[in-house]
Amino acid sequence: MLKKLAALLIGLAMVIGAPGCGGNPTDSTNTSVSGQPGGPNTGALRVIVTFNAMKEIARAVGKDKAAVTAIVPDGTEPHDFEPKARDLAALSQADIFIYNGLGMEAWAGGAVIAADNPRLVTVEASKGSEAIKNTGSGDTGADMEYDPHLWLSLKGAELEAQNIKDGFIQADPANRAYYEKNCSDFTSRLDKLYNEYKGKFDAVKQKSFVTGHAAFAYLCADFGLEEKSVEGVFAEGEPTARQLAELVKYCKENGVTTIFSEYMVSPGVSQALANEVGAGVKPLYTIEGNEDGLSYLERIEYDLAEIYRSLGHLQ
Repeated sequence: MLKKLAALLIGLAMVIGAPGCGGNPTDSTNTSVSGQPGGPNTGALRVIVTFNAMKEIARAVGKDKAAVTAIVPDGTEPHDFEPKARDLAALSQADIFIYNGLGMEAWAGGAVIAADNPRLVTVEASKGSEAIKNTGSGDTGADMEYDPHLWLSLKGAELEAQNIKDGFIQADPANRAYYEKNCSDFTSRLDKLYNEYKGKFDAVKQKSFVTGHAAFAYLCADFGLEEKSVEGVFAEGEPTARQLAELVKYCKENGVTTIFSEYMVSPGVSQALANEVGAGVKPLYTIEGNEDGLSYLERIEYDLAEIYRSLGHLQ
């Protein structure tokens, strides 16, 4: 498979390198990687990331010295994505490749090998994190050993920003101070939001909320919360009748009035549970795609506010 993709890459590289072919857009929108971002005439680093959360953090650190493009199209689950030949062609000309890790993009390592770009700086954004074991029902496979949703934790996002900053400095050491300041500004905003909601969540009696998809374990770790979910970490498999019955019992006994769903996952399971217990359904952002055109900070603050609101009446 990798040999076949590498062969395709050689042919594509000849086309991309031909005079007058292709383009060098310098915007950081979430577009296809078939167009090459950045380049020698723009002064911006060519940065390829896997999905939207990585793009948001990379843009916060790189700002106008980085042209950031996501490989995974909006609406596509990063875990299930398979890179195309054009994606490998983009990686073959990129300066930096950023992926989350923890099994989120099982295809990332193979894509780097197939791209055959010896100067590519590869950043595993979750490196050094305290990974949470994946205990979700229905999730199987060696690449699903850990919950990958580190970016939904404010503390996790800080770590990822630091790793991404280090990657920028490795690729562009002359602008070290620029990347360090941008990273510091971003993590300071994360710290401010963390401190605000740490006090709020410490004050609530009820610490558990109910979701359709178990994506928020790292966020829970930030604030001493617990998520109870219908589906596992990767929203795969079906919950058992016993699991559903236990959730129904929990919701009724604890007066749960909100069941959360996620923008990247069908709300059907959340709605079915909500109907059973007489609750409403509210969406949360997982920041895997470009949801509603909002920034990372806007979406994570929305999630925190909605979770806090759902617990606030359960005193």
